[in-house]
Amino acid sequence: MEFVFAAAADAAPAKAAIARIVFEGEAPEGLARALAASRFTGKKGQTLDILAPDGVAADRLVLVGAGKRDAFDTTAAEHAAAAAYNAVKASGLAALRIEGLGARAADGALGVKLASYRFDRYRTKEPAEKKPSISSVQVVADDVDAARAVFATLSAIGDGVIFTRDLVSEPPNVLFPVEFAARVKALEALGLVVEVLGQEEMTRLGMGSLLAVGQGSIRESQLVVIRWNGAADPAAQPVAFIGKGVCFDTGGISIKPADGMEDMKWDMGGAGAVAGLMHALAGRKAKVNAVGILGLVENMPDGNAYRPGDVLTSMSGQTIEVINTDAEGRLVLADALWYCQDRFKPKFMIDLATLTGAIIISLGNDMAGCFSNDDALAGRILDAAKAEDEGMWRMPLPDAYNKQIDSMIADMKNTGGRPGGSITAALFLKRFVNGVPWAHLDIANTAWKKPSTVPTVPDGAVGYGVRLLNRLVADHYED
Repeated sequence: MEFVFAAAADAAPAKAAIARIVFEGEAPEGLARALAASRFTGKKGQTLDILAPDGVAADRLVLVGAGKRDAFDTTAAEHAAAAAYNAVKASGLAALRIEGLGARAADGALGVKLASYRFDRYRTKEPAEKKPSISSVQVVADDVDAARAVFATLSAIGDGVIFTRDLVSEPPNVLFPVEFAARVKALEALGLVVEVLGQEEMTRLGMGSLLAVGQGSIRESQLVVIRWNGAADPAAQPVAFIGKGVCFDTGGISIKPADGMEDMKWDMGGAGAVAGLMHALAGRKAKVNAVGILGLVENMPDGNAYRPGDVLTSMSGQTIEVINTDAEGRLVLADALWYCQDRFKPKFMIDLATLTGAIIISLGNDMAGCFSNDDALAGRILDAAKAEDEGMWRMPLPDAYNKQIDSMIADMKNTGGRPGGSITAALFLKRFVNGVPWAHLDIANTAWKKPSTVPTVPDGAVGYGVRLLNRLVADHYED
């Protein structure tokens, strides 16, 4: 998609649709008759397709409601522009001009960039009329140069979101751990430094928890270390992000039901979000030192698979009794968290994981769960989530619930049963952070949307977490 910023007096592209942003209660001039014949009032999400009146150099005119003018913030601008794109994307026209965003022009362009995402590389017979036709977008701005400058940064963040969406959308026969690692390795072109640890290296490090999950697969497990050194002091203490990357989760010996198992290709959504975040930080040249750790495995049920009843020894030396092999993500994160704090001594660690179905029961489909041992860190994460319109709710970590994961024969069990399942999973992870400020984001309910109700998020992979964590870094941790 090509984006061009223009002044109001500049001509619209040839064969273009024009979208005008309309605020609630503010009727645009010259369109009173069309508005009187409709129920369009300018409320958020409303669109009205009308015949282009005389004097409008467009093949199609669409009015897009943006709500109250005094509430027109970043999110409202993104959503309004995305709604404009969605209204005309399959119109057969090649260009779209968006008017009325004012100082929010760059935000609107990002909204279109995210809304136009489409994972279609495996479609071979799709009719042309079903494919989007808009290939360029002209956005009218109050200050064209300022809009271009702001969009350069926003576009880099959008690229990170899109990288995550691509990873999460890939089928599991294509994106297995080694391939995932290779795609991240290619990000060194952005200035990232990427290390890939295979099974031999992880065995030497004693990662018996992570390796157990992948031992039933013919695909080799990987631990990917991504570093961005953008701070003025290259030796400055980094911030750290850890992602669960179960590239496919059958449940292992505790196998899942067949219905819906195809969705388990996106059980690597946490690792995908961390990879996308590191892409965004490098793309916008963030002035911070950051580390991303991805634990990449497949959880498969062959004759070598780990079993309920096994006792694993983690890198920390703590032992884990396996109760359910479908509680595998925490086993991956246990070793990844320990490795991260032991090697990098970060300011904080934030892990992202599609960890529990229980978080869906607790919070529904639009609010990720935030668990943390540090109030200041949790507060900053929640503020960033609100600023980026990525829903999140802080969840408790009561010590009394630890008894649910106490084991009779090992240091702990890998599951505490159904009651408080998201909480006991977080308490399990807390045992591997070694006192470092830490937060666990359970994104099982926000990594994938079908259907999506957000105009900037097409059905499928969301890229949840990239923007909120980028905001967290930008607001609090850059030089």
